[in-house]
Amino acid sequence: MTEYRIERDSLGEVQVPVEATWAAQTQRSIQNFPIGSEGMPEELMRAFIHVKRAAAQQNAAEGKLPQEKADLIAQVADEVLAEENIMKHFPLRIWQTGSGTQSNMNVNEVLSHLANKKATGVTLHPNDDLNMSQSSNDTFPTAMNMAARKMVIENLLPEMDEWIKLLGELEEKYSQHVKIGRTHLQDATPLTFGQEISGWKAMIERNRELLAQNVESLAYLPIGGTAVGTGLNASAEYPEGIVNEINKAYFPGYKSHPNKFYGLTSHSDMATTHGSMTALAGDLMKIANDIRWLASGPRCGIGEITIPSNEPGSSIMPGKVNPTQAEALTMVVAQVMGNHTTIQFSASQGNFELNVYKPVIMMNFVQSVNLLATGMASFRERCLAGIEVSDDRMTGLLNDSLMLVTALNPHVGYDTAAKIAKHAFANNLKLIEAAVELTDLTKEKLIEILDPKHMLK
Repeated sequence: MTEYRIERDSLGEVQVPVEATWAAQTQRSIQNFPIGSEGMPEELMRAFIHVKRAAAQQNAAEGKLPQEKADLIAQVADEVLAEENIMKHFPLRIWQTGSGTQSNMNVNEVLSHLANKKATGVTLHPNDDLNMSQSSNDTFPTAMNMAARKMVIENLLPEMDEWIKLLGELEEKYSQHVKIGRTHLQDATPLTFGQEISGWKAMIERNRELLAQNVESLAYLPIGGTAVGTGLNASAEYPEGIVNEINKAYFPGYKSHPNKFYGLTSHSDMATTHGSMTALAGDLMKIANDIRWLASGPRCGIGEITIPSNEPGSSIMPGKVNPTQAEALTMVVAQVMGNHTTIQFSASQGNFELNVYKPVIMMNFVQSVNLLATGMASFRERCLAGIEVSDDRMTGLLNDSLMLVTALNPHVGYDTAAKIAKHAFANNLKLIEAAVELTDLTKEKLIEILDPKHMLK
């Protein structure tokens, strides 16, 4: 049987499991919100601990908190951050109060409880000491911005750099492999496979540029706004001071938000940054689809390229291999696009001085970063890096294409060129054969004009 201890908050007594490191308000949340299975992201909780650590140092510097208490908070915070499984301390669900108050108190209770277990003679109070100069309304969005920006910079942008590097190598490798182009899923004029890949590379480069720009909007932290943005119970120097502590101990580059009212009630910066990730997801869908179409076959599809055979593709059809990495990545894209819908709607729900959809915004943002970073890495390593051109197939399709006739436009005019293409298709002729029949151009001249290498610019 579970053994309990009695903890107290402003509403009275609560039974808390003896082994739990939290106290009354966290336990009330466990009991009052048994909804779903989605817990707070670890990245968010780590950022939250850093907020508490930094706040203690700044409050001590201002003479509001005894230095011995600030040092004890820093010690316990560092110990929790060093644990392999810190989430055992933070059991709360996403589906709680929309300001994240219970998770703010969860951190306050855990750090004060662990500190009070030490035989130091110093006692910490979760509200008076751990929440000094703070409100859930400014600490939660601060931790959100901190974690979201750090994740994008450390995880997603570097993976995009790996894609850009690899695509550049493939562009060079296949710069002389001429293939037929396709628009509207129909044959078009030629290009090299390297040129096609250069379009993919430019997509990732542009998305990286936009994401790197937009993520810096998350560098502005609303800490110091306290309950409604006025900064009640926090000093005028507190915001800059705590941000300096965060930059030193957590991750560099953060700034105090110049308008705390905006920082508490709006998450347009989070939505905009996620919008850049959604744009990236859209281009990833296009690239993955291009690759699986180009690799379709092996005999009855386009088959211009091959991709790695990572695992059997069918439980019934022997020898079948499927483009599973493309399928996985495009499912990631679908999830990211769904996440964006949730984030955009949630960001629109700021009422007066506070947005109360913060936990669900953060859950979806974190999932999108993790899915994109790991999904892109898997696709890059297990598919993109292993692309090989099927020369005979690529050349054969190129030479059979009727759209090479476009090069005849300056010589015979659009209407005659169209007749040549239709005549060739209707009579199963080579393009040159049809052109010899319908124009005065010699076969030698036609061979020169219709050479695909002369159409590449």
